[in-house]
Amino acid sequence: MTILLLGSGGREHALAWKMTQSPKCQTLFVAPGNAGTAQIANNVDISVTDFGSIKDFVLNNKVDMVVVGPEDPLVAGIYDFFKNDDKLNGIPVIGPSKLGATLEGSKEFAKEFLMRHNIPTAAYASFNAETVEDGYAFLETLQPPYVLKADGLAAGKGVLILKDLQEAKDELRNMLVDAKFGAASSKVVIEEFLDGIELSCFVLTDGKNYKVLPMAKDYKRIGEADTGLNTGGMGAVSPVPFASGDFLYKIEERIVKPTVAGLQKDNIEYKGFVFIGLIKVGNDPFVIEYNVRMGDPETEVVIPRLKSDLVELFEAVANQELDEFQLEIDPRSATTVMVVSGGYPEEYEKGKEITGFENVSNSIVFHAGTKLDNGKVLSNGGRVLAVTSYGEDFNEAVKKSYQNIDKLHFDTMYYRRDIGFDL
Repeated sequence: MTILLLGSGGREHALAWKMTQSPKCQTLFVAPGNAGTAQIANNVDISVTDFGSIKDFVLNNKVDMVVVGPEDPLVAGIYDFFKNDDKLNGIPVIGPSKLGATLEGSKEFAKEFLMRHNIPTAAYASFNAETVEDGYAFLETLQPPYVLKADGLAAGKGVLILKDLQEAKDELRNMLVDAKFGAASSKVVIEEFLDGIELSCFVLTDGKNYKVLPMAKDYKRIGEADTGLNTGGMGAVSPVPFASGDFLYKIEERIVKPTVAGLQKDNIEYKGFVFIGLIKVGNDPFVIEYNVRMGDPETEVVIPRLKSDLVELFEAVANQELDEFQLEIDPRSATTVMVVSGGYPEEYEKGKEITGFENVSNSIVFHAGTKLDNGKVLSNGGRVLAVTSYGEDFNEAVKKSYQNIDKLHFDTMYYRRDIGFDL
């Protein structure tokens, strides 16, 4: 098969790494890709939202399947673009329809879906610039801390958790009136704060059947002990030590099954990943949010634990035959640690040469924000590398990742030294 993978981050390098292991994958193109995907596949300089160029490329290169990594093309409707085009509609797209992608594209849409299908989640209300005063009043009915979420896509940074009521009111105004997150915060969802520990559940569905992939836990804050600004993710662990037995059963019965059933009831076409952001309160799971693709950096620990052929798995999704697929999972733990540019998630410099790859052993280095320049690997983003390792438990795995990060170098590199600290 000839496959086109859309995206350029650590998630896409991990997906490419796994797909190229399949005997079914003869040619893999990655658009636009990074320095890591360039080493195992063919990078193509096309934007993930340039549907016209994607169409031309797919037809000219006889692409058999398109796998969508990031959320932007899904929310923009790439699945529907293929489905509604006579020349493209025979080519499967792994990812939900535009309506399905609204589960991530609109926090309000997601909350309404959760409420409609009786899936446990925090109480909420949504507001816009005209109803900002009502938002103040709603905040006054809640106990701190206060959770404010930009309704639209804000690159994983549109959620604020604030302890002070006046600060929450000021930030609500910043988001709605002063467009702190641009169009993404033209509507804001205010939620009741749930106190617990977070984890991520990954489900692959063909619209009727589903498979639950390994659970993971990621670390969002830039600083150790979960302090400082929110990032796209600084590391991840899989499996999650506190998610076992009865708790996993509750996740599947109360959340996964009603989510997949809800998609069918609402006539939402969905063939792809559902990332369910969960919080464990006591011994009960609640949904914080849906994403419509794999998480990053969670992909870098979930995909390496997949023993099954990923291309065969995607074929089962495309053909609605997931119920017949036997999913095999590696029992070992995996952890990944993100190496980022100094200054991230605020101002940072790009173009720093990265060295030491040849010294890494017993870890997989997934490239996130990198590019090739005259044979040199340069930093090209805030999150630069994800160093993933296996172990009998997460402690052993994370130790290997840190040992190998010590062998890598670029100017201003930073990473958290406490991934898994709370487990």
